[in-house]
Amino acid sequence: MDKKTLIESANRLNSVSKSSVMEYIGKSDQLIAKINTYMTSREDIVALIGDDNLAMMRDNHSNHVRFMASIFESRNDEVLIETILWVFRAYRSHNFTTTYWAAQLNAWIDIIKKELSPQAYLEIYPYYEWMQTNIPLFVYFSDEKLDSLKTKH
Repeated sequence: MDKKTLIESANRLNSVSKSSVMEYIGKSDQLIAKINTYMTSREDIVALIGDDNLAMMRDNHSNHVRFMASIFESRNDEVLIETILWVFRAYRSHNFTTTYWAAQLNAWIDIIKKELSPQAYLEIYPYYEWMQTNIPLFVYFSDEKLDSLKTKH
């Protein structure tokens, strides 16, 4: 698979209605608080994110909600994918493991299911499922970019 195929898979996601986007935005502080509480309470959190990275993880969660809301409002699948790849490279360079994303996305899915209305959840969940399903590709493509950056220096 190449990045073009990844973009095409993102293109198959349905758009999110304005009302569901507004609900997601309206509950963003609540969603962020819940994910932070859940992730920081994990016994394996240091193994997932490395030492002294709790503040960075919390920042990632805040940025995640704002970014996803912007994608829901103004779809741009290339920006979605390039940003995810950038996040994978940046956070992995700070000792976040690839397993962190699986744990985080599982938590997001549980939280949005509990906190969003059934309609908003049905519209937003496919994006989280798509990200979760494509973690191996995000790792592959971010590794590819990391390798090319290393060989240039």
